[in-house]
Amino acid sequence: MLHATQDAASALGPLPATKTKAPDDLVAPVVKKPHIYYGSLEEKERERLAKGESGILGKEGLKAGIEAGNINITSGEVFEIEEHISERQAEVLAEFERRKRARQINVSTDDSEVKACLRALGEPITLFGEGPAERRERLRNILSVVGTDALKKTKKDDEKSKKSKEEYQQTWYHEGPNSLKVARLWIANYSLPRAMKRLEEARLHKEIPETTRTSQMQELHKSLRSLNNFCSQIGDDRPISYCHFSPNSKMLATACWSGLCKLWSVPDCNLLHTLRGHNTNVGAIVFHPKSTVSLDQKDVNLASCAADGSVKLWSLDSDEPVADIEGHTVRVARVMWHPSGRFLGTTCYDRSWRLWDLEAQEEILHQEGHSMGVYDIAFHQDGSLAGTGGLDAFGRVWDLRTGRCIMFLEGHLKEIYGINFSPNGYHIATGSGDNTCKVWDLRQRRCVYTIPAHQNLVTGVKFEPIHGNFLLTGAYDNTAKIWTHPGWSPLKTLAGHEGKVMGLDISSDGQLIATCSYDRTFKLWMAE
Repeated sequence: MLHATQDAASALGPLPATKTKAPDDLVAPVVKKPHIYYGSLEEKERERLAKGESGILGKEGLKAGIEAGNINITSGEVFEIEEHISERQAEVLAEFERRKRARQINVSTDDSEVKACLRALGEPITLFGEGPAERRERLRNILSVVGTDALKKTKKDDEKSKKSKEEYQQTWYHEGPNSLKVARLWIANYSLPRAMKRLEEARLHKEIPETTRTSQMQELHKSLRSLNNFCSQIGDDRPISYCHFSPNSKMLATACWSGLCKLWSVPDCNLLHTLRGHNTNVGAIVFHPKSTVSLDQKDVNLASCAADGSVKLWSLDSDEPVADIEGHTVRVARVMWHPSGRFLGTTCYDRSWRLWDLEAQEEILHQEGHSMGVYDIAFHQDGSLAGTGGLDAFGRVWDLRTGRCIMFLEGHLKEIYGINFSPNGYHIATGSGDNTCKVWDLRQRRCVYTIPAHQNLVTGVKFEPIHGNFLLTGAYDNTAKIWTHPGWSPLKTLAGHEGKVMGLDISSDGQLIATCSYDRTFKLWMAE
């Protein structure tokens, strides 16, 4: 078999010489030489055409290409590449400049300041997942775009708006009549000797040994803790809105929503007089400072006000009003005598309070200053100052000798319903709809203590009238409370009313406390 194969091979002729086949991985790949053309192909095409070859630019080929839609013939529109490139370059350059500016901008490391700057620029103060460092970087980037002047401009605008607000909040004064000037001089001459007397008494009190003063205070606190309700009287068919002791502590006047005012004997609570004259809710009734002491019964001994704007003056020998004070057109909330008894202050829902001279029988002061109705008014013991509390949650202290607002009581969150001066001459208490009672110091011109007094709105506040040794507050939580002064710690809660406490008073000798309520009763409280 082997020989036959050899013979066949020899018959076919000599075999060509073959190389030994190398393994696949040793074979070098064939490199294709790329055809590189320099310059335009136009010359090459012309050479081809000269030789008679049909080139790419041949008419027939061009025609066929256009017909096939492979060659687009434009209408001569040109895309300027140079302009596009220059715009892009400008953008890049601007970005580099912005980054350069951003690096040079100094940004505060205080995160609260960074947030304030972002707010001023109208940007969100924080983004989701953003930390202080990222926030600083964001502010820096914003400032690099809008410029640092934008922040200065916003600050200037804020300052301008603040200034305009301050200007808006300024108290405006108007030229008053000559009678007001006379009254102011009279009040100055009246108040200065009283102030000197008060300061002298304070000096004498300070000379008392501290141990004696402490023991006296402890005795007082002990007696106040033993306070009990010893008399409760149904005063009317409607809620009783106000009560006030006479200067000799022998009578109590009550004002009622039925329109009636009543005088009661103290302490046995027998009805003495019913004063008829008002046709609607009576807001307050107050005794003249000299009534039952040196004033004749035929003279004006009481003043009252009502929701229809009427203010009436009363004597003790008649059930009819002696005179009407006309001028108010809307609700008069409170009425209060000046310590001299010559002037009467009224607070009104027309955002003003007024001072009436009863000797001259005219209105001498119509004082605005509150942005909402004025609710309560109190006079300083010297007669030099008046304090007003408004439904705008602000209180104001006015110097009656100059007409200036000398202190602005800002701090309550809701309406002020009660204001009272301490006999020490420098403390003021205010009761508010925010359930608190605030104590203010005239010397420091600020709030020195906030008493979280009640669980509902505070209707009235009253200092003990002799030395101001305690503070009484009443509220819509059906209770009245006694607080130490100073210290402002609770001493006693006077609970017993079934309705909200609407009015309260302390007798001038400091022995009796009266409270009146929505439950149509008034109660007298005395230490055992």
